[in-house]
Amino acid sequence: MEKFLIIGGTGNIGFPLIERLAQEDIEIIAGVRHPEQAHETFRPFKNVEVKAFDFLEPTTFNAALQDVDRVFFVRPPQLATPKKDMFPFLEKLKAKGIKQVVFVSLIGVEKNPMTPHHKIEERIIELELPHTFIRPSFFMQNLSTTHLEDIQKQQDLFVPAGNSKTSFIDTRDIAAVGAECLLNRQYLDQALEITGQVALTYKEAAAIMTSVLQELITYSRPSLLKFRKTMLQRGIKKDYVNVMVMLYLITQLGNAKKVTTTIYEVLGREPISFETFVKDYQTLFLAK
Repeated sequence: MEKFLIIGGTGNIGFPLIERLAQEDIEIIAGVRHPEQAHETFRPFKNVEVKAFDFLEPTTFNAALQDVDRVFFVRPPQLATPKKDMFPFLEKLKAKGIKQVVFVSLIGVEKNPMTPHHKIEERIIELELPHTFIRPSFFMQNLSTTHLEDIQKQQDLFVPAGNSKTSFIDTRDIAAVGAECLLNRQYLDQALEITGQVALTYKEAAAIMTSVLQELITYSRPSLLKFRKTMLQRGIKKDYVNVMVMLYLITQLGNAKKVTTTIYEVLGREPISFETFVKDYQTLFLAK
């Protein structure tokens, strides 16, 4: 029986991924920073074991990777210096002889060498790790996490994306694709670009949210400078803010509008729509 390590098992990609994999005849390790808080979350799944894992704590690597065949991970947003934060773990995967690493990267990353995602992909290839890169567009769930405060308090999308379009993708679709990549060897050593079904401007996204939530949501279209200053004033770490600014600059340049059919090809269905996402999270968006 194979064993998979899913890092960030309680996250908005990791948890739906584990939900899907728990239906299979495999062993699953949910790697989390605070295992004592996660045991109850995974109690319903008989083939899931919770173990401590932290990219910044190499002492957690060996136990989490014991007898593991395949590894799935997303770069934690706050870890912006891959050489220090991520490379030691990738080198451990090489030493352990892992059969496959599935990394959630970023669409268009091959053209953007300054992004942390590019550096991680490059190191995985240098180490000759068997891999699959999932390259999604911007997560819909960025609006229900990173940008939630502005939606709840100001009814505004405070995002420096200009008039550019984004092919938003639901993280539940990323999880579903991740499961297929782990379960089917046909995706080994491939890079899959996955997006939503359409590309929207943030003005259009705000209009959809207004319609679904029955509450006016605006798009204030801040400058990159204003966005950066505001995020820093909120106490968000500078490295994390700088990566966000870089990614939104890329968006302004038109690199987030690409639409692919990969979700349909892999899953046999259309991607989750932006309207469905807003409906599913409406209680959160409307919370004051």
